[in-house]
Amino acid sequence: MIVGCLALNASYEPLTLVPMRRAVRLLLDGKAEIVEADDSAVVRSEKLAFPRPQVIRLTKFIHVPRRFRRQVTNTFLFARDGYRCQYCGRLQAELKPREQLTRDHLIPMSRGGVNEWTNVVTACSPCNTRKANRMPHEIGMHPLTVPTEPHFVHLSWAVRRLTPKQAKYIRTFYGEGMLAELRRIETHGHPSAHVALDGSAS
Repeated sequence: MIVGCLALNASYEPLTLVPMRRAVRLLLDGKAEIVEADDSAVVRSEKLAFPRPQVIRLTKFIHVPRRFRRQVTNTFLFARDGYRCQYCGRLQAELKPREQLTRDHLIPMSRGGVNEWTNVVTACSPCNTRKANRMPHEIGMHPLTVPTEPHFVHLSWAVRRLTPKQAKYIRTFYGEGMLAELRRIETHGHPSAHVALDGSAS
């Protein structure tokens, strides 16, 4: 069963998955057109009937703010780091009861560090407590990988299970590697942030 409809920008850039009711409203209001549909199912309104949309395209281009794309969230931070503590190397599934994954700032905020992708890593709670407000070189705790900012696609739309027709547009626009990365994030939970169809972060 198709639970969401993939919305593309006017440029065919994948934006987000929207509820079917929202997709239908965009179509009825003339703000979107159907690109891919499930011909075996029909959506009906008072005056119209059309195949259930799987992929729609906005008729007008909307700007996706880059400021929103750079926001740090634990959902994407943990996914970026493979749900592994960057100090001891333990996976989330290997943590003991009452232990959890947390966000650690390489340069502590109390010492001038900032909350940016290149300064944050995933750390289990014991490692985070042990490092405290010290610099990595002061305590000899260096991350397993160099922290980098994820591709904005990870930050701009909520990942859900994609149908083959929907996945085709991720593959076409961003490549097979991006599709694989989105599927990897999907297996660990759904990001909570996405871009609204009016171009605002929500």
